[in-house]
Amino acid sequence: MIYLKMWSLAVVWISSLLVSAQAQGTASLWKGNDRSGRCQYSFTVDSPKEASCPSASTGTEMEALKARLGLLEVLVARLAGGEAPGTVAGAGLQEAHSQAMRDKAQLQREKTQLQREKDRLAQQVEDLQKRVAELQKEAERLRSRPCPQAPPPSVPQHDSGLRPGAGPSLSHLASRPGRTQGDTSSLRDPSWHYGGPAYQELKAEVAEVPAPSPENPEDNTGCGELLSVGEPVSHRKADSIAGKYGVWMQDPEPEAPYGPGMLWRVDTVGSEVRQLFGYEDMQQLSRGFPTKVLLLPEAMESTGAAMYRGSLYYQRRRSRTLIRYDLASESVAARRDLPHAGFHGQFPYSWGGYTDIDFAVDEEGLWVIYSTNKAKGAIVLSQLDPHSLEVLRSWETNIRKTTVANAFMICGRLYTVASYTSPNTTVNYSFDTSTSQSKAMTVPFKNRYRYNSMVDYNLVQRKLFAWDNYHIVSYDVRLGKQQ
Repeated sequence: MIYLKMWSLAVVWISSLLVSAQAQGTASLWKGNDRSGRCQYSFTVDSPKEASCPSASTGTEMEALKARLGLLEVLVARLAGGEAPGTVAGAGLQEAHSQAMRDKAQLQREKTQLQREKDRLAQQVEDLQKRVAELQKEAERLRSRPCPQAPPPSVPQHDSGLRPGAGPSLSHLASRPGRTQGDTSSLRDPSWHYGGPAYQELKAEVAEVPAPSPENPEDNTGCGELLSVGEPVSHRKADSIAGKYGVWMQDPEPEAPYGPGMLWRVDTVGSEVRQLFGYEDMQQLSRGFPTKVLLLPEAMESTGAAMYRGSLYYQRRRSRTLIRYDLASESVAARRDLPHAGFHGQFPYSWGGYTDIDFAVDEEGLWVIYSTNKAKGAIVLSQLDPHSLEVLRSWETNIRKTTVANAFMICGRLYTVASYTSPNTTVNYSFDTSTSQSKAMTVPFKNRYRYNSMVDYNLVQRKLFAWDNYHIVSYDVRLGKQQ
C-alpha cells in the first residue's frame, strides 16, 4: 500500500511538471528503448529565467533526476510483477506473534494447573490440622469427664496397686479377671469376617523337639531360649477399620519428655499412615485416652515399626528407606536406605500387608528383619546403629520370609510364627546370631482372633506384643535353656 501511494505521488509530480512546462510552451516528452531494451521516458523543459545553466549543476540535477526515475521504475516493476517488498518480514513477524500467543496460553494453563495443585495440598494440610485439633479436644474432654463408678469389663482392676509418682505396673497384662478363656464374643466385630480372601496362608514345616525343662527360678531371669508363650490377653479393640492392622510399642530405654510407662500405637490401614498416638500407661491405652498425638512427616508402611531410645523407627511408604523419628524434637533425626532390601510386597510375611521390612528391639539392641533378591527370599537379619541406621552386622537364614506369619527377636535370637490365622499354631523356627545356627521348634502360639498382623518382643515387660484382627493383645513368655 505504501509503494502504491509513492507511485501515485511520482506520477502526479511528473504530470504537474509536464503541465507546468506545457503552459510555458517549451516542454517536450519522448520515449524510447535504452541500450538494454527497456522502455525509457524523457522530457525537456526550457527555463523561463535562465538562458543556460552551469554544466556541473546541470549534471548533478540530471543524475539526481535519473536516480529518482530509476527508483520509480523499480517500484513499478515490482508492483507489476506482484512482488510486495516486506512480505517475508511481515510473515516472519506474524509467525513470531502467533508463537508468542501460543506460549502465553500454555503458560497460563500450567499456572492454572499449579494453582489447583497448590489448593489441593493446602486443603489436605487443613484437613489434617483439623483432625489433630479434634483429637486434642476429644482428649481434653475425656480427661475432664468424671471417672465412671464402675470401670468397663475390659479394664483390669489394678488401680489400687499404683503408687503416687511411681510408674504403673504392667504385671496385670498376664490375666484378666471376669472373663473366661473362651469368652471372646464381645470383642469380635460382626461386620468383618476372619481370614479374608486377600491373603493366602503359608505354613512352615516344623519338627518335634524335646519338651521344655520344668519350671525353676532361673528360667524367668536373664536371657535364654524361648520355652513357652502364654495365653493371649486382650487390652483394647480398635474403634474403626483403620485399626484392623496396627502396631503398638513401648520404649525399653525412654528419653525425656516421656516416661517408662508410655505406650505408643499406630493404626496402619490407609494410604497415608502418619498418626502416632501416645498413652501414659496401659490403663489409658485400654480406655482409649491418648495424651499425645504426633503427625509423622512422612507416611509409614506396614506394621514393622519399633520404639528405642526416644525414637520411632519405621519404613517410609513405598521405599526401602529407614527413618528415625525423634520424639522429643518431633522431627526426622536420621534416614538411610537399607541396601538391596525388598519393599512394597516383594518379600512380605505370609499375611501380606507390605511387611517387607520389620524392626525389632531386644536386649542386644536394634534389628531389622527383611530379605533381598540375592538371598532369594530367605530372611536376612541385620543389627543397626540406632543413631545413624548404619548396618553393623548381617546374617542370612535358611527360612523363606513369605512362608512365616511374623518374626521377633529375643536375646539375639530370631523366632518365627508359623501361621497368622490358625487359632492354634506354633513358634516354629529360631536362629541364634551368636552361633549362626538355626533349628526347628514347636512352641505353642495362639491367634485368638484369627488374623495376627504384628508380633514383637517387649523386653521391659518380658512379653510379646501383638495386633490380632483389631485387638491389641499381649502374651507372657518364659525363657530358659532347652533340655
